[in-house]
Amino acid sequence: MKKILFLIILFFSVCSVNAQEISFSAKALNDVLLTNEEVEITFSEILDLYKGKNILIDIWAGWCSDCVKGMSKIKEIQKNNKNTVFLFLSLDRSIEKWQKVIKALNIEGEHYYIASGWKGDFCSSLKLDWIPRYLVVNPEGEITLYKAIKADDEKISKALNN
Repeated sequence: MKKILFLIILFFSVCSVNAQEISFSAKALNDVLLTNEEVEITFSEILDLYKGKNILIDIWAGWCSDCVKGMSKIKEIQKNNKNTVFLFLSLDRSIEKWQKVIKALNIEGEHYYIASGWKGDFCSSLKLDWIPRYLVVNPEGEITLYKAIKADDEKISKALNN
């Protein structure tokens, strides 16, 4: 009986994890980010701007050495995926530092600042435990890659080319 109960719990756990991995939670969608002009916008509104396109989401910060190292690989991916939207979501410690690093590294793409920070609804709903964190959203708005932490992860290219 214990084995059957364990298998039932395991089955539902796996199913619930997969459900989280194909769409964003309501809390994540309603979290407020900032544009370069410091205008508030919900994550849902950001996704609506790019509906119908592949989106590579890069959650990063200028103080994160792994994030900065990964930018050269992201730029390479950009060259090979001209029709993909590159959405950079920053966890920098201040808006000023965020904007300065974007210019210093010459990062091309769409930039937003996660105003609620690491412990806010957006990051919490993703169970963010490391940056950089890469996600891919397909033209239908489904998450096709939920978690990659290295810019050279083959799963990124596969998700973008499916």
